[in-house]
Amino acid sequence: MARRYDCNDATDRTTGLREAASAVRRGELVVLPTDTVYGIGADAFSAEGVGDLLEAKGRGRNMPSPVLIGSPNTLHGLVTDFSEQAWELVDAFWPGALTLVAKHQPSLQWDLGDTRGTVAIRMPLHPVAIELLTEVGPMAVSSANLTGHPAPEDCDAAQEMLGDSISVYLDGGPTPGIVPSSIVDVTGKVPVLLRAGALSAEELRKVVPDLEVAN
Repeated sequence: MARRYDCNDATDRTTGLREAASAVRRGELVVLPTDTVYGIGADAFSAEGVGDLLEAKGRGRNMPSPVLIGSPNTLHGLVTDFSEQAWELVDAFWPGALTLVAKHQPSLQWDLGDTRGTVAIRMPLHPVAIELLTEVGPMAVSSANLTGHPAPEDCDAAQEMLGDSISVYLDGGPTPGIVPSSIVDVTGKVPVLLRAGALSAEELRKVVPDLEVAN
């Protein structure tokens, strides 16, 4: 039976974050608010948990889960060949709605799906998300919807779609907006904008002027 906690209530928030952290450590799924939409999350290093996440969404391994982290410092242990321009993007836009596709450390024991050696990674600008990520470490997090359905802007919509496949729902109220994060590939010599979302190419070029836009 799924449990739900109101994170706008101080006592419920404390209990909910503790229960969510315990669930993540057990390899179970949680729903959490972010600065874009609600996300469904699992321990990034739990292959079973990530598999359950993809299954709950009705999503195949060909669409691997992004990873959320609670601090830019966590990047040092997760990615390799991270360019100066990539760090400049982190400094300018994290925490926030910018996802970076980077090469992950080949030694990492994780299975996010068919990633081909890369990981899509982001630090969200939401206090509940950051608190949970700081407690449990990197999480595989995807939008908390069934594949093909709209991404949820509130906890009710997420719970209606995902039901008891989730152990803990953290209700942070409506999210600030449904505009997704912008995605920039930093695996090559020049950053490439794969998806324009909350951040436009013009905004990103103020930091990395040679940014290219994918066709």
